[in-house]
Amino acid sequence: MRIEEDIKLGFKDVLIRPKRSTLKSRSEVELTRTFTFKHSALSWTGVPVIAANMDTVGTFRIAEALAEFDILTAVHKHYSVNDWRAFIARASVKVLQHIMVSTGTSDADFEKLQQIVALSPALNFICIDVANGYSEHFVEFLQRAREAFPTKTICAGNVVTGEMVEELILSGADIVKVGIGPGSVCTTRVKTGVGYPQLSAVIECADAAHGLGGQIVSDGGCSVPGDVAKAFGGGADFVMLGGMLAAHDECEGSVIEERGEKFMLFYGMSSETAMKRHVGSVAGYRAAEGKTVKLPLRGPVENTARDILGGLRSACTYVGAERLKELTKRTTFIRVAEQENQVYNR
Repeated sequence: MRIEEDIKLGFKDVLIRPKRSTLKSRSEVELTRTFTFKHSALSWTGVPVIAANMDTVGTFRIAEALAEFDILTAVHKHYSVNDWRAFIARASVKVLQHIMVSTGTSDADFEKLQQIVALSPALNFICIDVANGYSEHFVEFLQRAREAFPTKTICAGNVVTGEMVEELILSGADIVKVGIGPGSVCTTRVKTGVGYPQLSAVIECADAAHGLGGQIVSDGGCSVPGDVAKAFGGGADFVMLGGMLAAHDECEGSVIEERGEKFMLFYGMSSETAMKRHVGSVAGYRAAEGKTVKLPLRGPVENTARDILGGLRSACTYVGAERLKELTKRTTFIRVAEQENQVYNR
């Protein structure tokens, strides 16, 4: 046993200090970025925000709506091959180029992934998603996927430490998903005691990834647009959002009505709700590591997308960043005192 005594920070522990700026308007800020990925050599230009691959959020309809903003969607892994075939038949090339095909790590998952990717050459992104990216089996699956799909951009995770980011990149990942336990409907930290404050994880993992020519995505912990700005300020190349994009018209959660008001159920993918929906029950050897919440219906997702991107542009103007790429270089974080933290988080 050992104790690390360095201070680790989450998004709520800091604010971004403003700096002199020559920008006259938020409209001058450029949010699109261009990446050429380490292993796939694919060049991609877009807004580096990703809708999370949760079955209520990473839907085909969300992908269609967010592609209009050049935002990516990690489509959840529970659609069948026939579902994908029908979707690809109607979707534009632009939409398909803004999609990540999500997969687990079983042999059946690999076979299904091969079938889906073969449906269209425009599907250029694969997202290998597990709760614990530290397992040897996960690394072996990543290596297998890289060998099978040498020209596809692979996003893999989740991890929270620099050394594991390096191992995943060297094993074939172009982008590493960073985050264990920060999500609004994730209870991993409560059930297991395992986790890492998200902002510190982003800062440390981004440093490790960039040293090898890879990228990271900050996955979880953002509840307001300011958190998205902090993630990018901390060095994240992409930011993945779940709860912020939940309960919209394009989502697929169950809708309930209470006292005349409609709500949509939103839950973690390791929750009892998710496991009952997809595998029938919670396995006897494990505990659910997610919860289910009711969110008021939010209308079309385009309104929320504009709000998030508007907040991000505003953050850039406050520090004088003309492009999103410059935000991390222009960011100075201020630690928030405990009393101020309580006021800020009300």
